[in-house]
Amino acid sequence: MIALNLINGRWVEGQSKRFSPSFNPATGEQIGKYVNSDEIDAVLAIEAAKEAFYKSNWAHQPRLRQLVLLEWASRLEQKIEPLAQLLTQENGKVIAQSRGEVLGAVSEIRYYAGLARYIPGNFFEVEPGVYTSILKEPAGVAGLIIPWNAPIVLLIRSLAPAMAAGCASIIKSAPQTTQITAAVLNCLQEVTSLPPGVVNLVSEQGHQVAATLVESNDVDVISFTGSNRTGQKIMAAAAPTMKKLSLELGGKSCCLVFNDVNLSDVASKLVTAAIIISGQQCTAARRILVHESIYEDMKIALKLAVESVKVGFGQDTGMQMGPLIDAAALERVNTEIERSLDSCDEVIVRGGRLGGDLSKGHFISPSLIAHQDDNAFFCQDEIFGPLIVLESFTDEKHAVQKANNTEYGLSASVWTNDGNRSLRIARALRNGTIWINDHNKLIAEAETGGYRKSGLGRLHGFDALIDFTEIKSIYQNVGVV
Repeated sequence: MIALNLINGRWVEGQSKRFSPSFNPATGEQIGKYVNSDEIDAVLAIEAAKEAFYKSNWAHQPRLRQLVLLEWASRLEQKIEPLAQLLTQENGKVIAQSRGEVLGAVSEIRYYAGLARYIPGNFFEVEPGVYTSILKEPAGVAGLIIPWNAPIVLLIRSLAPAMAAGCASIIKSAPQTTQITAAVLNCLQEVTSLPPGVVNLVSEQGHQVAATLVESNDVDVISFTGSNRTGQKIMAAAAPTMKKLSLELGGKSCCLVFNDVNLSDVASKLVTAAIIISGQQCTAARRILVHESIYEDMKIALKLAVESVKVGFGQDTGMQMGPLIDAAALERVNTEIERSLDSCDEVIVRGGRLGGDLSKGHFISPSLIAHQDDNAFFCQDEIFGPLIVLESFTDEKHAVQKANNTEYGLSASVWTNDGNRSLRIARALRNGTIWINDHNKLIAEAETGGYRKSGLGRLHGFDALIDFTEIKSIYQNVGVV
């Protein structure tokens, strides 16, 4: 398989004609190759998007945008299984999660297809005969820098609102998941009514393309999902152009568990939330805060749940967790977890590298530790892998204080059968998304994003359009009869 660039409606090899290999993280085997682009390819993609935005009618045809999105969703829906299999092969996640990701992407595209025809403004009279019109217009050319952990749905949650708003886009795919990104966009490219240049794709092994998008005066919006450190670099590099930024960055999700819940049921759900995509999701459950009266019982329930997790090849039936994305991630995460195991108050379950049939892949089993000082590095740093930290609290105020003791603010969950308490706690937590008696439920209709160092802007929901639109006020004095 060869993942090419998509520029101005054509699949191309790139100016340098360099290619890099794509690997299966579960086996280490090469499954294809992709174009390793450079700055010239990025510039060509920007020119194509700029031409499409300013010289076609795409920005002024909401009905066309809706039809294109709807046809794209239908084409993806017809290929759910092959796309899911490719995603698991290239990303490593278990097949059930891959199927769910494709279905979620289809749902989100259809949601924004509906919104494409409803981006209203305002019209009002401010004085006799004096009128002001408020228009919401597409922002222009959008650069979308997409991560590897959920490459389909995280592409769609930026690209779909950008298209619905009327923007033209350049996508910079993650090098680890170029094959699935190209396959998803090939379904879009098959929609003949899509004007050339409205959607472009450029892949690379390094960071030159991304840097070109961020620094270009011709790119009006950058939408990025990734680490806080990279987000800060993007903000600094984009400052001279004053472009709009949509940044979803790191997280350290806390789960607050009160003493009126079913322990075994909640423990199972929390472990599932912690090991999603092998712990490589920014909203994954990281810290489990438990009322002191049930702390010992929850420790036992979590231990049983963690020890029962089935780690293996994503295509195999019954697997709950696949490999980490690549060798570098495995080395980094394993080092961070080993350091945590050596520093914590108690090791409840010691995970580690896996051998046997899994030795050639990037597999690691989950670890569970207990600790009381929430200032410890493993309670503060985003360790992007399967590590769960168990802590206790005394009362509601203490629980909120511990959960809010973080530089992040992306997501959290509250577990209680007391309806008043659940809303009271949710209101007090400084996070962009709070789940009640659940975790990791992300839907097209509900905005997500972070407080503090978890980012800027919102994706999903109606407000995602804000990141891809500008507001224009038009004044006119027409007089009175």
